[in-house]
Amino acid sequence: MSRIILASASPRRQELLRMLGVDFKVLVSTFEEHREVDQPLSPAELVMATAQGKAEEVFRITSAQAETADDLVLGADTIVVLKGVCLGKPAGQEEARRMLQALSGRWHQVFTGIALRHRCKSVTAYERTKVHFRSLTDREIDAYISTGEPMDKAGAYGIQGIGAIFVDRIEGCFYNVMGLPVPRLALLLQEYGITLPEVKTLVRTGH
Repeated sequence: MSRIILASASPRRQELLRMLGVDFKVLVSTFEEHREVDQPLSPAELVMATAQGKAEEVFRITSAQAETADDLVLGADTIVVLKGVCLGKPAGQEEARRMLQALSGRWHQVFTGIALRHRCKSVTAYERTKVHFRSLTDREIDAYISTGEPMDKAGAYGIQGIGAIFVDRIEGCFYNVMGLPVPRLALLLQEYGITLPEVKTLVRTGH
């Protein structure tokens, strides 16, 4: 297996893979996020289905080319869930404002689904993290929206950016909120014989 193909344009996911020292390239999927289905899905089922759809679409392309036929495709999808309602990426500033007002002073859940697709094996999984926002003022919300940061993020905030100032409690994996549950991903990669560089270093040094 030569490398990982990330089926996502997300800068946060690319940042996390670089942090792990993973050899990867990006091939963006055009799979429609959160498409309508005949049967309603739970948040976990929804993100796994979307992640799998992204991975399968890119796999059809890579598997047909000799130089990428043995590569491992990684698809991922993240949503924010507040009181049973799924919040994706805001369509505009007004929707971002409504999302942030709804999240203010409340707990919400962040689900990320990941799918790994290889010619020999396909695996899907998900991670859930609970996040609590302190109470936000309208002025804070408007100032945050003016930065542009909320516009390409599920739930209209980025925990790795300015949006971190709104978070006062978190239960679970921080990286999951960024868009990739790193510990879970590392375990799944081992199923494909991929050990992350940092893990190899720890094994060699005995730490």
